[in-house]
Amino acid sequence: VQLQASGGGLVQAGGSLRLSCVDSSRTFSRYAMGWFRQAPGKEREFVAAISRGGGTLRYADSVKGRFTISRDNTKNTVYLQMNSLKPEDTAVYYCAADERGVGVLTTGLPDYWGQGTQVTVSS
Repeated sequence: VQLQASGGGLVQAGGSLRLSCVDSSRTFSRYAMGWFRQAPGKEREFVAAISRGGGTLRYADSVKGRFTISRDNTKNTVYLQMNSLKPEDTAVYYCAADERGVGVLTTGLPDYWGQGTQVTVSS
């Protein structure tokens, strides 16, 4: 698994961003995928996860109703659509993968990590 995240940037509060994470290997569909974030001075935290086929979704309470995770297995890509962004969403966002499923991703201990992409929300 080789994960490359993109799509971060600077946005005003209330705005939207869509993050993408591409897996350059040919095994993407074998993995549950997730997004995590780490704000300055804080520990990395779980944001969202999606099962191999996309039928099971998990979200952190702090993003429910605002963020949507999805995947396109034909493009080896997982997305995080972020709406109604708040300054407290400011963080470096990481994608992650694990064959064991969304349960492992929600614990924050997946096997594979991509590099981060910075999201900054101004008030």
